[in-house]
Amino acid sequence: MKFSTVVEQVLELLQRQRRISYRALKREFDLDDEYIEDLKTELIQARRLARDEDGIVLVWTGEIEEGEKAKRGNGEKAKDSGPRTPEAKPQTLDARHEAERRQLTVMFCDLVGSTALSERLDPEELREVVQTYQETCTAVVHRFDGYIARYVGDALLVYFGYPQAHEDDAQRAVRAGLEILAELPRLNEQVQATVGARRRVPTEQAVTLPPLQVRIGIHTGLVVVGELGGRDYREAMALGETPNIAARLQGLAEPDTVVMSGATYRLSEGFFACRSLGPHTVKGISVPVDVYQVLEESGVQSRFEVATRTGLTPLVGREQEVGLLWERWKRAKEGAGQVVLLSGEAGIGKSRLVQVLKERIATEQHTRLECRCSPYHQNSALYPLIDLLQRVLQFQREDSPEEKLRKLESALEPYGFALPEVVPLFASLLWLPLPERYPLLTLTPQKQKEKTQQAIVTWLLKEAERQALLSAWEDLHWADPSTLEFLDLLIAQAPTARMYMLLTFRPEFTPPWANRSHLTPLTLSRLPHTQAEVMVTRVTGGKVLPPEVLGQVVSKTDGVPLFVEELTKMVVESGLVRAANGHYELTGPLPPLAIPATLQDSLMARLDRLGTVKEVAQLG
Repeated sequence: MKFSTVVEQVLELLQRQRRISYRALKREFDLDDEYIEDLKTELIQARRLARDEDGIVLVWTGEIEEGEKAKRGNGEKAKDSGPRTPEAKPQTLDARHEAERRQLTVMFCDLVGSTALSERLDPEELREVVQTYQETCTAVVHRFDGYIARYVGDALLVYFGYPQAHEDDAQRAVRAGLEILAELPRLNEQVQATVGARRRVPTEQAVTLPPLQVRIGIHTGLVVVGELGGRDYREAMALGETPNIAARLQGLAEPDTVVMSGATYRLSEGFFACRSLGPHTVKGISVPVDVYQVLEESGVQSRFEVATRTGLTPLVGREQEVGLLWERWKRAKEGAGQVVLLSGEAGIGKSRLVQVLKERIATEQHTRLECRCSPYHQNSALYPLIDLLQRVLQFQREDSPEEKLRKLESALEPYGFALPEVVPLFASLLWLPLPERYPLLTLTPQKQKEKTQQAIVTWLLKEAERQALLSAWEDLHWADPSTLEFLDLLIAQAPTARMYMLLTFRPEFTPPWANRSHLTPLTLSRLPHTQAEVMVTRVTGGKVLPPEVLGQVVSKTDGVPLFVEELTKMVVESGLVRAANGHYELTGPLPPLAIPATLQDSLMARLDRLGTVKEVAQLG
């Protein structure tokens, strides 16, 4: 087998399992020590997709490195592979001719009780402990594409939304905070082992240190960000009250908790379970700040899912598009499988059309399976499928591995599968240990992936034999390569099945599937002014806005339904207008309408992607 083939197969295995010992690699691929060293050189030094752990284990770091590559593609200078100690020079950003004003979500993460810890540890031990803590936090922050602006002693100041904005920076910050808390048990085990090794304590005599704990505060607001400093030392800093509030909120948090301001809560509402801590007076801020403790993720996967729970604005226009989707569904029901490729920019209404179709066929006999790709899992092989299987099998957090395996067997058995052949494939995909009654998988990683994908295709085809199947795949612009390979297999089988595949994506994604008779491309355009005006009236509940206000809303939103909805809500809630006899009237002179906080990140992300013409777009 060629070396390049082995490298790719090891990468596939490592990406799926995240950690694998060198001894396991030797057995899996029949490798000798020299071959292992060549692999380490290729994966760690050359490709920077893995790291060595104690000369025993190879650890996947691809998600972190991919985040770095994306930033470097935007002009950011390369970062060191590990975090710096507090006194080291901070990382630098791409050169900016001018400081810029933008919305930023700032996270401040501080180690609890570090002074007491320093009394119990030798300075060298303390340095190793702090460095291990920083490495853990850095890995998590990079996973969510955050930027560590500064190490302040044993605290971290982190920016989400600069130098590259995302439409969900507030969510990214909160997810990163929860992930840091989730990493603490493993971190504490590692710290105990590190200190024990330095003191040469026998393994049976555990070193007892107080567990490391953190406090995390998060706030979102406007800043001016750019490079500051003198000739020999310059760093990117965000100026304004936002970083200060984040730091003050951290001080209000209990150990091992994440708290966020009302501003961040409103931008991430619905995605997390939270507990209100009420308004707090923050030093240096004249107005009390609403504070929320983040408890856990809610399981909601998209902004549209949040909107469906709070109530959707009635659909405006799209009659032709809905008609086409409905016509393709009727064909699929009759056995002529259909695939619709639904494309359009963010906020244009792709998910809304999927919802309309779901509602229209709700009374018909069919199976509906929905997958959604995630910006946080673009390097996780088959993530949408794994998520789908976990939901279909109704896995619960408290389920034991044995209970999950029982659910898997019960789900597969009615389809006539040979369980000894397929259960090991599904179990490996779902990270379930196999009991002795099942044979161990002896396939190469590539062959195992192929057989797993084919088994899932077979399952879906068998389900389509029972009754018509609607398979919705959203946000393919974030799909991982293995998921696209799987879709290629499924699309090839669709024409002869009662299967309707509805795939959504943004314009930057180019579908890799050639034109086929059962594929229908459908691109959503922006709403004309007349339909945008109708949508504004529906958002206001039928109350008409003053003509000059309506004109600004329609002009500034340029026919993007999400923008129309958010800007209209901002106008109504801002106090610019008041209700009077079934309509709205101005409360004073009409200023130029500002961009709502809910759209700031999305628009800035678009500007950041423009690169060198960004300044022209901002001026325009």
